[in-house]
Amino acid sequence: MGLISSILTLPFLPVRGVVTLGELIQRQVEQELTSPMAIRAQLEEIERQRQSGLISEEEEAEAQQEVLGRLIGGQATGAP
Repeated sequence: MGLISSILTLPFLPVRGVVTLGELIQRQVEQELTSPMAIRAQLEEIERQRQSGLISEEEEAEAQQEVLGRLIGGQATGAP
């Protein structure tokens, strides 16, 4: 039975490979978005933009809340 099921599922291997690759990419992106180093770099960039006058204080506060929300959300879901 193993040989027959292998032959019948052979056409679906590329689909399974694409799904697996998509899941791997998603995990990597989530890990990078919630890493403390990435969060710190984003916060520093927001501060630099505010100091150079590219964004207002309100925009800075909103951007900081968004970035910190990702950090808190990432920790709540167990992402490193």
